[in-house]
Amino acid sequence: MKELIHYTHCPVCGSAELKPVLSAKDHTVSGEKFAVLECNQCTLRFTQDVPDAASISPYYKSENYISHTNTSKGLINGLYQSVRKRTLKQKRRLVEKVTGVKNGKLLDVGSGTGAFASEMKRNGWDVTGLEPDEDARKVAKESFSIQLSDTSQFYQLPDNSFDAITFWHVLEHVHDLQGYLAKLKTLLKREGKLFIAVPNYTSKDASIYEEYWAAYDVPRHLYHFSPQSMKVLVEKQGMKLLLQKPMWYDSFYVSMLSSKYKSGKTNLITAFFNGLRSNSKALGDVKKCSSVIYVIGK
Repeated sequence: MKELIHYTHCPVCGSAELKPVLSAKDHTVSGEKFAVLECNQCTLRFTQDVPDAASISPYYKSENYISHTNTSKGLINGLYQSVRKRTLKQKRRLVEKVTGVKNGKLLDVGSGTGAFASEMKRNGWDVTGLEPDEDARKVAKESFSIQLSDTSQFYQLPDNSFDAITFWHVLEHVHDLQGYLAKLKTLLKREGKLFIAVPNYTSKDASIYEEYWAAYDVPRHLYHFSPQSMKVLVEKQGMKLLLQKPMWYDSFYVSMLSSKYKSGKTNLITAFFNGLRSNSKALGDVKKCSSVIYVIGK
């Protein structure tokens, strides 16, 4: 039986001052609609009445869910795959620059099909990759010859072990939000850095597409972060937000998906223009980018 989580308090700051802001549809698997609420205090948005951790796996079972299938099927997924080769290198260079380490120990949580873990391993890093989906772990082994472990091992990992920990579009999926952040702090070495990339609902593309904004991705995305809510979450765990970096490609990818969700087909010209509009708003303020990388220290 599917168990649902109904929040009466904000998952980030604990406030009871919550308000409904929109209803979003699951366009990937079920077609169901879910309410999205916002906290008046920290501005986190979250999906209400989501399946609990034991019940949510069916919502990931789609050949269109690219992080679990590595598919190139369709125009949007094909474009995603071509851009990914570039972004993998950019992520690796960011990790190396910020940590000051070239061949350190990395924990990659939510590795999907293992593309980033493979990139780091090929460049001399000692990589521990965790992924909850068994099918995705199989694809990682077949496509990248990398062995990922189940995320059930997360809480058993030894403290003070990692120079870098990466969450590339993963934290929004984690049911035990506060528990994960607390454990992450203990896993980092003294000078280690945590990298969290999440969509940003305060971006221009989010305001353009509203409930059709693809990065809401209900119910898989449990939380919808603003820069303010991420800062509150990090500081609540006694960590420090050091840097915020833009993810420029995400506005285009998300706009293409959002265009399809809104009209039933992808309008490439309009989606590209909206992605450009979003990025132009973020040029002077990274906090307005479609997705933001938060670099965090102990």
